[in-house]
Amino acid sequence: MKKKVTFVVVIIAILIAGYFLVTKLSSGSKEETSSKEQWSTSKYLEKVDTNYSYELTKKLTTFKSNEKLGYRPSGSKAELAAGEMLVEEFKKIGLKNVTKDEIKVDSWEFEKADLTYVDKDNKSHELVLGGYQANFVTNGPETFEVVYAGKGTKQDLADLDVKGKLVLIDINQRDEWWINYPAYQASLKGAKAVLAAQQGGYGEIDPEALNAQDICGPDDAPAFSISRKDADAIIALLKETGQQTLKVSFDAKSVVQKDAKSYNIVGEIPGKDKDSIILLSSHYDAYFDGFQDDSAAIGMMAGIAKGLIDSGYQPEKTIVFVAQAAEEWGISNSRYDWSTGAYEQIFKARPEWQDKVVANINFELPAYEHTSADEIRSVYELDQFLTEFAKEVPTVEGVYKDGISVVSPLRTWSDDFSYSLGGIPSLRNDFQDSDFMKSHYHSQFDNESTYNEKAFRFHHNMYGLLVAAYDNTAVMPLDFTERFEAMKESITADANMAAGADSQELLKAIDRTIAAATTITEKVNKINADYKAALLAGDEKQAQKLFDDNKEFNNKLREIYRDAQEHLVKLTWEDVQIFPHEHAQNNLDAINKSLESLEKGDVKTALDNDLFLVDNNWYAYSFDRETFDFFTNQVLGQPADRLSWGHARVVGHEDLYDVINSLQDKYDATEPKVDSEIAALRTAAENQKSLLQTTIQHELEQVTAIEGKMKAIAQ
Repeated sequence: MKKKVTFVVVIIAILIAGYFLVTKLSSGSKEETSSKEQWSTSKYLEKVDTNYSYELTKKLTTFKSNEKLGYRPSGSKAELAAGEMLVEEFKKIGLKNVTKDEIKVDSWEFEKADLTYVDKDNKSHELVLGGYQANFVTNGPETFEVVYAGKGTKQDLADLDVKGKLVLIDINQRDEWWINYPAYQASLKGAKAVLAAQQGGYGEIDPEALNAQDICGPDDAPAFSISRKDADAIIALLKETGQQTLKVSFDAKSVVQKDAKSYNIVGEIPGKDKDSIILLSSHYDAYFDGFQDDSAAIGMMAGIAKGLIDSGYQPEKTIVFVAQAAEEWGISNSRYDWSTGAYEQIFKARPEWQDKVVANINFELPAYEHTSADEIRSVYELDQFLTEFAKEVPTVEGVYKDGISVVSPLRTWSDDFSYSLGGIPSLRNDFQDSDFMKSHYHSQFDNESTYNEKAFRFHHNMYGLLVAAYDNTAVMPLDFTERFEAMKESITADANMAAGADSQELLKAIDRTIAAATTITEKVNKINADYKAALLAGDEKQAQKLFDDNKEFNNKLREIYRDAQEHLVKLTWEDVQIFPHEHAQNNLDAINKSLESLEKGDVKTALDNDLFLVDNNWYAYSFDRETFDFFTNQVLGQPADRLSWGHARVVGHEDLYDVINSLQDKYDATEPKVDSEIAALRTAAENQKSLLQTTIQHELEQVTAIEGKMKAIAQ
């Protein structure tokens, strides 16, 4: 769901101050003038210093574990040292109550991965490889054989002897599969490690690009990243010499340690209410230099804090800034191994924040113009508030010519999702739908050459002013209609009816909930408008009364929001946010289409168009049963602390491994006999029908409960 918003062009920043906080002319004495009257947006915009933020960004990139490549991973010495630096920086710019919040992580030290080989002309080649989070330590340079194995699938490895060898593979993690699948597949065959060369998807900026991602796998199935240029040279050499293997010298040190510790760095601008918090966040771990991801976000967050302090802003709410560790990776052998620092912060280190934080603003890759329309990605409930806010954001000439888009829902690729699950309405500057993700992201080319000062300044301005806009609210500015409108749109009622799952009662309940939500939105807007007017008029007594009188209402808003997060937010097997019914609904659609094809004897269409859409069965096509089962059980069978933010978010699993592999054997058959496969898929369809019925009934109960809570506070 996307809404385009056109900029209101302003000549000077003071013209937008009416929306936020204005300096009101007063005949009274200075003592009689409220802090809100003394402060204006123009003061903040004047004090914002992107040069300061840029220099802090560059300073952060100097903290690294691997002298040649960078890297500042979870729990590493480099991350710990960077955290200490940020403690001092937070104090230096004037933040108060600066603390180091200890969190539990799995740590990773990646010091080196240097590979040397000699070509047919006796010329030596020295390669520097990137790393993934696994254990691999040589005793100085050791001799290995490298064997090329295509994409590292079961088909590619079937006739290869890879035992004790380094297996060179091609990989596209965006369009095909993640590194954990071929790495684990190779380890089952006895390989020492996988050397993965990007074949599109990531690191497309240059043939010399390396790549790093969270591994989502066990630490005893190691992988390293090799550039496309270096991989092609080795493949060409093997072809030229007619040899199946190449002797190399490999000197590597990559160490994962379970149950280590790191620290989230917290500082604040104290407000009048210490129990009402506006939370700004970004992460300070990184791959390579990590200039954009996420050093620039730390720089910007500190820059916003400094700008607010230097402008003399005195907040009503307490503004908290947290630099988070272990965002890129922090848990070994988990499907949900990223955003560990944020998850630990809100559920373990500061669980009391779940009842105090009214808004989370999270930053990722903010010094780059990813799209011509800047995107704010948020939870559904903030759409209305942010759309109105965006109308008054001052332009910066040369960036974001198409204005601002407010898009929902959140995605799982950043820390805001973890905060949202903790009952905190969250948002971030969006970054995923850009060419940067395919070209520079998580490569050594994410460096200061990508810096766009105008985009950086725009985000400093916008999010600093958004803090002030939040501070002008007495209650969380939530509009629940967006979530339930989206839920309604996601239901395919006719298809569900045909499957024996009547969603009509659910649709009626959703309509009633939308009606109640509309009334609540009007109430929220009225309270916040009156509160802001009182603040701007300097009537602190009336503002405080409005705030106090509506505390219980605000608590109920949070309760409803938390209920929606708990019961209506689920994930696909590919970590995409969905409503609960969509799991079985989508599976059933794909299974039914595959049955239609198979009943016509069309195996190719069933395999190529439909069956891979069912849960994680895409991996059944290319990997052994043992690999498929391992990563299925990783989600279904691990304890909650290893699943973190993904715990109980996947609704179920339909295992079609045997059906898919049987059909693959009949792919080119003229008149394939597929009776057994049809029978198995009919059973799968019945399973999904039953799951759909159960899920819709559960949703009806939860939506009805939310409706009741809404009606209770709608008056």
